[in-house]
This record gives sequence, C-alpha cells and structure tokens, in this order.
Amino acid sequence: MNATSPSSTQQNVLDRFFKLRENNTSIKTEIIAGITTFLTMVYIVFVNPSVLGAAGMDTQAVFVTTAIIAAIGSICMGLFTNLPVALAPAMGLNAYFAFTVVGKLGYPWEVAMGAVFLGSVGLFILTVAKVRYWIMNSIPLSLRVGITSGIGLFIALIGFKNAGIVISNPATLVEIGHFTSISFLLGFLSFFIIVILAAKKIHSAVLISIIITTLIALIVDPNVKFMGVVSLPPDITSVVGKVDVAGALDSALIGVIFVFMLINLFDSSGTLIGVTSKAGLAKTDGTYPNMQKSLYVDSASSMAGGLLGTSSVTAYIESSAGTSVGGRTGLTSVVAGLMFILVLFFSPLAGMVPSYATAGALIYVGVLMTSSLIEVKWDDLSESVPAFIAAVMMPFTYSITEGVAFGFFSYCIMKVGMGKFKDINLCVLVVSILFLAKFIFIG
Repeated sequence: MNATSPSSTQQNVLDRFFKLRENNTSIKTEIIAGITTFLTMVYIVFVNPSVLGAAGMDTQAVFVTTAIIAAIGSICMGLFTNLPVALAPAMGLNAYFAFTVVGKLGYPWEVAMGAVFLGSVGLFILTVAKVRYWIMNSIPLSLRVGITSGIGLFIALIGFKNAGIVISNPATLVEIGHFTSISFLLGFLSFFIIVILAAKKIHSAVLISIIITTLIALIVDPNVKFMGVVSLPPDITSVVGKVDVAGALDSALIGVIFVFMLINLFDSSGTLIGVTSKAGLAKTDGTYPNMQKSLYVDSASSMAGGLLGTSSVTAYIESSAGTSVGGRTGLTSVVAGLMFILVLFFSPLAGMVPSYATAGALIYVGVLMTSSLIEVKWDDLSESVPAFIAAVMMPFTYSITEGVAFGFFSYCIMKVGMGKFKDINLCVLVVSILFLAKFIFIG
C-alpha cells in the first residue's frame, strides 16, 4: 500500500506551484531565504511610522498599514509571479512625502497621499500600456545614478536631522548639533552598529541596531517608556482611505505626482532586474520570467498602499539577501509576507522606538544609494555634471522634485552645449519640457 502522507502531499503541491525542483531549490531553502529577506527589511515597520509621523499621521496606525501592505505586496508577488522579491513602502519617497510635500510645501498629508495614489495610478497605466520598461531604458545612466544618489543624500540629511546631529543655523544654514545630547550620541551609535554589522555580513543589522539603541534609550532617556510587547493591532481608521484625490489635482502638485511616478518607476524596475539577476533568473537582455506580471503587482501594490495610508510601495533590494542564501522562487516572497503579518501583533514595540533610533537606518540607506555614483563617467562632463546636479540639488533645496528637474535640465544643456544632440532621446526631451512648463506656468 503506497499511502501518501499529508506532509508529502503538501510538499508536492508547493513543489508544483512554485516549481522548486525546476529552480534547483527546496522548501527548507525557500523558508530560510524568506526569513532572511524579512530580517533585512523589517526595519521599515519602525522607520516608516517615524517618517510619516513627521507629516502628522498616526504612527501606530502607520505601523500596522506598513506591515499589511508589505505582507500583501510580497505574498502577491510570490503567488502571481513566482519571483523571490518582497515589497514594502519605499525609502526616499516616504521622506519626500513627509518633509517636502507636507513639511516644505505645506499640503495636508491627506492631499499628499492623494498625490501618492495618482502617481501610482500613472505608473499602473504605463505598465498596462507596456511603455514602462521603455521609459526605464530611455533615462540615461547618469541621470538614474544622480537621482538615486540624491535621494540617498536627502534621506541621510533627514537621518542626521532626526538625531540632532545636524541642526539649523540662520547664519550658516546648518551646523553640528550638541555632542552631549542623548539623540546625538545614540543616533551616531545606531548608525555605526549598522555599518559594522553589515560589514560582517549580518543581514539583520538594521533591526539589531534599532533594538539595541531603543533598549539603551529606555535606560537613559526619560521620554522613552516601555509600552509592552504584544497586543492586538491598533485601529487604522485614522489613515485608511484618507486619500484626497481632488485636492491632489491642484495644478501645483503636477510635478510632485510626476516625481512619485518617475522615481517609483525606475527604482522598482531597477530593483526587480537587480534581484532577479542575482538569483540567476534574468536573461542577458535584462528581462526575467513573468516580468510584465511583476510590474502589474508592483504598481497595483503601490496604489493599494496609498489607499491604506502609506507612501509609495516598491520592490526591495534587500530581497537580494534572500537570494544570496538560495531563494529562487515566489515561496521566498510568500514567507517574507507571512512574517510581516506576525509583526502586526508587536505594535507596542514600534510605539516606543525614538526617532533617533531609526536615524542610523536612514543614514545607512543614504550610504547604499550614493554608492552608485561610482558608475558615473566622471571624465565626461556631459554625463557627470547632470549626475552631480541631480544629486546635490535634492539635499540643498530640500526637495526631490527640484533635484530631478535640474538633473534633466542640465543633461539637455550639457549635451546641446557640447554638440551631442543625438544623446537627447525623446523621453529625456519630453520630461525636460514638462518640468520647464511646470516651473514657468505653475511655479
């Protein structure tokens, strides 16, 4: 009698659905990979509430919605595309949302969330029209690198500010903070814990840093109080569905919506290509299995994120940590998503994490994003100048929009000035004209 055990049947189902043998992997390997991916990116459930909280959003509710959209996006990516790529709210665009659109421009966060949603709708339309990948390839490397690095510098500036390491000064614009303050010392400590652990290839470096820094803060900072460990998820009605689309249709926000769409477009697309390449799934032409489906899941998750009350959702480069330990299929993503569901019951922990405990994570993300500057052809001024302008304009103007716009402007000016007209493709020209029209007619 050849009876098949329940566990054996489950293994066969998973094997067939995720094509484990075909991808030379196993259930055990995929589970380990999923947990690894989760540990490298779980910091977002602590950092995102801290960032969006600066925009006036309920941090406890944002903690829950961040975990929910990370779970939904990652599980959908795994089930519909069979790719080992996890999703969560994007670093950089959350800071842009909170500190530029709300903080600098003064829009209510509900209107800013409307801009996030409209930008995601635009991304979805580009995906359906099958022009998203064309746009991604049409943006010159120098601009992609400059914009990515600029966002990194912008995020790092927010981290330094949150820790009180950099403070304002009317005479010099900025200056060093107070060396003896708790936020200064623990902010720096959080950063160096991360980079030292990361250098030792410890995947959960950011999470460990947040935990250690928060535990020290409980001892030395009277403002940080223990609030428990486990509880039912907090109420999320204060942020869910608070999307003011009508308010976001203000002509002055056209540039903001465009930036949300553009940055999410090549950030997520580039990450998907990078992770699948590391997993050995990408082809030589840059395509990979179920590519179009992955772009649908990515853009649909971003729209859902706006409705839930988080910033734009994107594929996470931290997924490469999972592929580095053998993750090759969507089972990796599903496991990571399920882990985010478990996080929902640890909201008290998120509530007691001070902003300076997550500052190190922001600065570290800045390090990772600016490292791409090595790809710029610095001996070619027509390429290096646009990359430089895009990068430095973001922190210096405290706006990602201006950095992107002036990066495109400088690219066109340098190419025209040096007689390299053919380097200005249709996509670059159209984007530059749109930004120019925005500054002339809208401001």
